[in-house]
Amino acid sequence: MELIDADALLGRHPRADVGLGTVAQLLSRMDAVGIGAAVVGHTLSWLHDPAVGNEQVVELVAEQPRLSPAWVMLPSHSGETGPVDRFTAAARDNGVVAVRLYPADHGFDLTGSDCAPMLAALADAGLPVLLDAAQASWAAIETAATTHPDLSIVVGQVGYRSLRAMAGVLDRTSNVHIGLANMSSHCGLEWLVDQFGERRLVFGTGALERDPAEAVTRLLWSELTDGQVAAIGAANLRDLTAGRCVPA
Repeated sequence: MELIDADALLGRHPRADVGLGTVAQLLSRMDAVGIGAAVVGHTLSWLHDPAVGNEQVVELVAEQPRLSPAWVMLPSHSGETGPVDRFTAAARDNGVVAVRLYPADHGFDLTGSDCAPMLAALADAGLPVLLDAAQASWAAIETAATTHPDLSIVVGQVGYRSLRAMAGVLDRTSNVHIGLANMSSHCGLEWLVDQFGERRLVFGTGALERDPAEAVTRLLWSELTDGQVAAIGAANLRDLTAGRCVPA
């Protein structure tokens, strides 16, 4: 069964003893659990300097056909990642397939006026947003999704305590998707597929911080059909990225 990880990071984590975050380490862990490809960001883009980290992740995956880069973006008024149109053009030129946002950690409002041009530009460029659940409230995620209906948002690291709030957002939107990292509730994955369909789920491991075997086991040992597993494991992410992440 093909698996493409939508939620992985390279680079050493300053607060977690999870290894050096090298390409070799990531590929070794992917091989150990049968993950064929991954969309990867960089810890520098998250925890230090987005522009520098974005450059580094492109360099690191340049000769790695199994890895596709994800950039981190900030509202353009700070000048750190540049004007939105220039950012999206550079992202496409550099093979970026998705954009990670950290509103809580980077100090901006996902639904504020500073962020609106950024989300609109990402929607126009066909670049999905990868967003950890801790970075924004479900209300903010829903507002962003309904304000920008052509923008695909993948919410990762959700946790079982978010199921009720998550369900409401999934019911009222069509462009919010859920990542598998930390989806640890008993039969929670099966329940989500039963309620909202397999197209709303995207395989992701949360590497570097999480053991990728967790998400792999959750999906492959689930009670879903082979077709549903195939959609979640790779096809949905391929659709969200217009086939740019490791084309079939």
